[in-house]
Amino acid sequence: MDSITQAVLGAAIGEAALGKKIGNRAIIWGALVGTIPDLDIIFLPLLDNAQDLAFHRGSSHSLLIMIIASLGLAKPLSNLWKNEKVTHMRAGMFVLLNWFTHVLIDCFTVYGTSVLWPFSDARIGFNNLFIIDPFYTIPLIVSLIWLAFYRNKKELAKRTRILNWGLGISSAYVIFSFAMKFYASSSFDADLARRNIEYNRRFEAPTAFNTLLWRSVVDRENEIWVGYRSVLESPSKPIRWTVYPKKKEVIAPFANEREVQTLVWFSQGWWIARPHAQGIWIADMRFGETRIYDAKPGMVDSRFMFSWSFEPKKESDRISYTRPSERNAKDTLRRIGHRILGNSKEWEANPRLAGMPGSLPEWLMVVE
Repeated sequence: MDSITQAVLGAAIGEAALGKKIGNRAIIWGALVGTIPDLDIIFLPLLDNAQDLAFHRGSSHSLLIMIIASLGLAKPLSNLWKNEKVTHMRAGMFVLLNWFTHVLIDCFTVYGTSVLWPFSDARIGFNNLFIIDPFYTIPLIVSLIWLAFYRNKKELAKRTRILNWGLGISSAYVIFSFAMKFYASSSFDADLARRNIEYNRRFEAPTAFNTLLWRSVVDRENEIWVGYRSVLESPSKPIRWTVYPKKKEVIAPFANEREVQTLVWFSQGWWIARPHAQGIWIADMRFGETRIYDAKPGMVDSRFMFSWSFEPKKESDRISYTRPSERNAKDTLRRIGHRILGNSKEWEANPRLAGMPGSLPEWLMVVE
């Protein structure tokens, strides 16, 4: 999740664990400890782009490091708060709960985390929340600001009730997101079954800032299908699928290159590739695409949020990000709102794949 959400969640856990002992300082310390796992970014200037992908949300998010950090920080923190009689055990549990909830909420996103490092490099992601979701974060912010005004010991019960409401609403929203995912997934499953479509695997994830419009990605060996479904639509309404040829032959000559192997691993196999004059372009299909409608009337250009150019002849850092420079956030949010309400005309158009270096947009097939 985004850094603000991680800090706010950490502050809430800090209040729950230490609020009765150290007051509002628990909120500050919780926010600080809640962001520690993401401090792996301080090493990024020392890494190339491929190493960055392998390192971020890696060891710092593992159960092993979580336990080591909790044991290592317990004594220094309890000594810091010895006047408030915070025990080693309580300080260690504060760190453990903070670290654990940070990793857990990261697991709710598509990016995934290396929870089992160093025993496994597999990343765990449940794909039930978008990386930024105000419906999860705002209740926590409101509750923390509200309870911070109650500082007297006689008002501790009020602080606890307010915090419980904030954590309860946010937790209920997480449960709601799982329910919406299950409902949307069953709809995608039914549509593919009606069409007698065979596939290797698929997953669903929410679109930006909501859990009502879902995106399904289907791996069909040589092509990837992408479709959208609002939970407010009738389950019997046919889904419009956009077909992206995978083009495995493009990546084959470079399959043994370290950077390409990292991209294949990072994307968990959810990639498409295209050639260009200097090398190849690879997009990770998990993270969704920006949709540009004003490039040409009646068309929508898809530019993927996570894509890279691999140039084998470069002397250093042979992969570079090619994230879309064209974005229209206001138009996208407006169209998402219409699509949630079932207005497909505001969302669908003749699709093209865009954003490949030195290449014109590629027409894509649609299955309706």
